[in-house]
Amino acid sequence: MTDDIRDKPYIDNKDVLGLNFIKDPGIYIYRRHYRQGLRSHIMEVLDPKDVENETKGIFIDGLKMYPRAQPLNMLRIFRTRFNTLRDAEKEVKKVKIIETYLAPDHIAKSIEFIVLYTRHGKHELLLCGLQEYVNGEILDPWSHLDNDHLFLLLRDMRFKKVENTIMMIDQWILSIREKTENFIQKLKQMIMETNYVPDLAGVGNLILTRSGDIKLVDINNISNVHFDPIIHLDDRNYPVCDKSIEALSLLEQKLLNRPLYKNDPIYKTFLDPKRMKDVQAIDEEFRHSMESKRA
Repeated sequence: MTDDIRDKPYIDNKDVLGLNFIKDPGIYIYRRHYRQGLRSHIMEVLDPKDVENETKGIFIDGLKMYPRAQPLNMLRIFRTRFNTLRDAEKEVKKVKIIETYLAPDHIAKSIEFIVLYTRHGKHELLLCGLQEYVNGEILDPWSHLDNDHLFLLLRDMRFKKVENTIMMIDQWILSIREKTENFIQKLKQMIMETNYVPDLAGVGNLILTRSGDIKLVDINNISNVHFDPIIHLDDRNYPVCDKSIEALSLLEQKLLNRPLYKNDPIYKTFLDPKRMKDVQAIDEEFRHSMESKRA
């Protein structure tokens, strides 16, 4: 098995502590997050005391509980290789553009850093990010997203009293819809002004928080938006731009309960029926390819 951390399918605490730019022994424990991206390793940064409580248990009101350790932050280690510092800086610049439009309400804030990754006496550039942990539930644009579904997400978040006031469910759902309006407006503005769109289609890329905000947590795949008939693929041969625009349109239709504006330049280009059919075929081929690799 390769010892290059970028090539490993999964990594653990030992792998992270073995990196030349991470202190060992350090003051944190690193645990693989359940959601792993194709472009990066995603590790939970944990307090050892919280991990100890999770494994050994603590007594709360006479009952022994095993509370799962909540991450302090998320560490992202990009798999991408960069030949020059300029190439790595270009990637960071795209992340900063996304933050300019979506921060602070609609993106998990991240501090990007470029380090020299030392292996067998060789030094290579490695891009990493220390990102805030967003507590909430996955928001899947292809789900129903009706009131019943949103209520289930709320229940899964174990919604409790906020400042001694019980927020009514309908008020919470109304808040979601209002904040979704802002999220969509900022995304459209960014697309039209910068020709960039983040990956909105990946599983778990969008998180719905208790406060009703939609937060983008995966900022590793930012694609150029080309308003032309060509279906542009990313470096994994996936039509991420088209699928992200489709995800955006689904959020607008389902969470705002309104039809799409037919002359919207974004939707007019990317939601063309023939184009969407071709994109779906590419998407299915990509998924079959991924399944065959896992087999």
